[in-house]
Amino acid sequence: MNILYLHQYFATPESNGGTRSFEMAKRFVSNGHNVTFITSSAFLSEDYCLSSGWNEIDIEGIKLNVLHLPYSNNDSYLKRSLKFVQFSLKAIPKSLKVKSDVILATSTPLTIAIPGIICSKINKIPMVFEVRDLWPELPVAVGAIKNKVLIWLAENLESYAYHNATRLIGLSPGMCDGIKRKGIASDKITLATNSCDTELFDVDENVGATYKKEKVSFVGDRKLVVYTGTFGPINDVSYIVSLAKASLNQSSNVCFVAIGSGMQKELVLELAKSEGVLNNNLFILDPVPKTEIVKLLSAADLSLSLFGPVEEMWHNSANKLFDALASGTPIAINYGGWQKDLIETYECGVVLHEKDFSQAALTINEFLNDEKAYVSAKFSCKDLAYNHYSRDIMAKRLEDALLEAVNNEKTV
Repeated sequence: MNILYLHQYFATPESNGGTRSFEMAKRFVSNGHNVTFITSSAFLSEDYCLSSGWNEIDIEGIKLNVLHLPYSNNDSYLKRSLKFVQFSLKAIPKSLKVKSDVILATSTPLTIAIPGIICSKINKIPMVFEVRDLWPELPVAVGAIKNKVLIWLAENLESYAYHNATRLIGLSPGMCDGIKRKGIASDKITLATNSCDTELFDVDENVGATYKKEKVSFVGDRKLVVYTGTFGPINDVSYIVSLAKASLNQSSNVCFVAIGSGMQKELVLELAKSEGVLNNNLFILDPVPKTEIVKLLSAADLSLSLFGPVEEMWHNSANKLFDALASGTPIAINYGGWQKDLIETYECGVVLHEKDFSQAALTINEFLNDEKAYVSAKFSCKDLAYNHYSRDIMAKRLEDALLEAVNNEKTV
């Protein structure tokens, strides 16, 4: 197939963004397909020297058309929304020029559906739409969208995209259910969660030991608990401050490290200072490429995935969870939903109380000091990573959906 892949935020392991699209495309190429991306420079490594406007890059046989459009997680909702619209409009003429058999449009943002639908209609080719978040349900829940007209427009764009896609991909059971609620038949929906890049993350334990000694030596002999990701309103990373404070009060032998950027990072830093945990048993660092996250997770005893009290986020398919599984690092979360069920069923980590920080700190301390439970959790992580949620398994599901879309179009 000639696959036109629409994703505003393409990233590689040298970037500090999610690499799902890169990993899927690599596997498509290795299976003989041609893949052309329409994307932006938002999460590409600065090693690429990009001019203004559109740029053409080849990465491991993947063709990329890259619009130079800087982006920051620190930007306001309004500024980011304007960039969503700007990219989608500029992507339309670029997409129409690409010879393709099928379109794979992946959100977020939802506006990626605009060039996908237009290109599908004009060039008469099927579109497969991948739902990474339920829009506008999620941004409305967190207060990012309040204007009733914008909510109405987003709801109608979502519905139109779903009903004009030949196949749909949901990244979690909850997302698949959300698609069904829009009147889409189950046989048009494929579940393909985020996945485990074992090739990248499953490294020798000496990698982590060296990193702990050379890069995070402040940890010392303490157990290392890490958070790697965005400091945004939906993540509520202030949770880790309260967790560190409770852990300090209990005199537990745990050190917390949070790495990333986002709108609320300065607030989290100030809170950590005021609570007396910053650079004590909590260290807040700048974002690093995914290749360094590999080393950090290898050094870690436990990885954290956090969300604030927004049930709509429970449908999320958190990269942090799958990266942790791939590295054999047990995971801790503070929310419910299918990921909670996964952890409890396979005993690959712990679920923390969302409000009782003393109890949450105690849960972590007891888990890290229960050798039998901890060793079993690490084994479970590896089993899940290789046998249930590997990149190859999810890429095959995605490839099958694309092939079904193309074959369906030929028989119509």
